[in-house]
Amino acid sequence: MTEKEMMDKFMQQMMERMKKEQETKVKNYKTLNALAKKGGILFTGSSLMEQFPVCEMAVSAGIDEPVYNRGIGGTTTDDFLREIDTVLLDLQPKKVFINIGTNDMTDRVYGDGWKDHLEANYEKILQIAKEKIPQAEIYCMAYYPVNHHLPWAEEWSKGMLKDRTLDNIAEMNARVKALAEKYGYHYIDVNEGLTDENGEQKQEFAIDGVHMLAAAYEIVFRNLRLYLGLSIGDVLGKLIGK
Repeated sequence: MTEKEMMDKFMQQMMERMKKEQETKVKNYKTLNALAKKGGILFTGSSLMEQFPVCEMAVSAGIDEPVYNRGIGGTTTDDFLREIDTVLLDLQPKKVFINIGTNDMTDRVYGDGWKDHLEANYEKILQIAKEKIPQAEIYCMAYYPVNHHLPWAEEWSKGMLKDRTLDNIAEMNARVKALAEKYGYHYIDVNEGLTDENGEQKQEFAIDGVHMLAAAYEIVFRNLRLYLGLSIGDVLGKLIGK
């Protein structure tokens, strides 16, 4: 077996395992949604949202409203649309923070048309939201920065980053911003403090060049304060225990 064949087999095994994990998370979320108080604040998307410890940070910041995280690792916009009831609609949220589409940024699945595919699906998500949860205030989050130069990067992560260039991310952010404006929603960039002098994700926050440590999400949460109805004093004071 060649090195390429071994890598392809490894990736296929990873995808199969991930799909099973996604199915389990969807089942669990359906159960939790039935128990949850409706009308809260929802954070939803893929692994970059799932790994955001926003519920813990919201409690620490003194947010009394229910805050839910329905991120699912490995989710594409196709997956999101298929499970949109579970990851978006069922909770009938009053505020939604969405970060979805990074897993679409690959020509391995969608070919050269991945940008248009991502944009078209993102628009479908917003159209459904406008129809099904018209009361919701939706915040379309800018995609997080990546880092292509980590000294500990492994081959699989380099492959994951192939099409997630800074230029491509900037282009897709512009497209998401245009969609948000088209449907009367908010486009927000809460990435201030995450990047180095080259515009890449800071190494001290990096796991694999895409995913981030909790310290990075603490910065993201601080940057979200105005959209959550908090002052900077509320966030800083509560998070550091004053």
